[in-house]
Amino acid sequence: MTHPGRTSAEVAAPNGGTPGHVLLIEDEPNIATAIAFLLGRAGWHVSTHSDGTSAVAAVERHRPDVVVLDVMLPGRSGFDILAAVREGPLARLPVLMLTAKGQAKDRERAEALGVTAFMTKPFSNAELVERVARLAARGRVA
Repeated sequence: MTHPGRTSAEVAAPNGGTPGHVLLIEDEPNIATAIAFLLGRAGWHVSTHSDGTSAVAAVERHRPDVVVLDVMLPGRSGFDILAAVREGPLARLPVLMLTAKGQAKDRERAEALGVTAFMTKPFSNAELVERVARLAARGRVA
């Protein structure tokens, strides 16, 4: 089922197993489509959400293995969303902040709020896929 601001892509995992679930919170449609395609091709089920206002509810509803989170979103910033997730029932959920805001102060703020990993745009496709996989594996162990 497709909702305004959300799409879903699913591809079987490369090893034939059940794919993990990534929730991508990104407001730029072209970037969201490219990342969803990239992660889907790597075997992930990807749900996308495009606004900050209802992003925390989307995290709680989808209960993904990993969240990939932009900072600059309409309605509520990625920093606010990260803080709310860390205070909620999914506080240990791996969150990868993927943003164009790559200044040291932005990275430090994200780390202070408990981000699991931080990447800047533009990014390496291979590195993004690898980091999502590592975060999901770490989340399952913890």
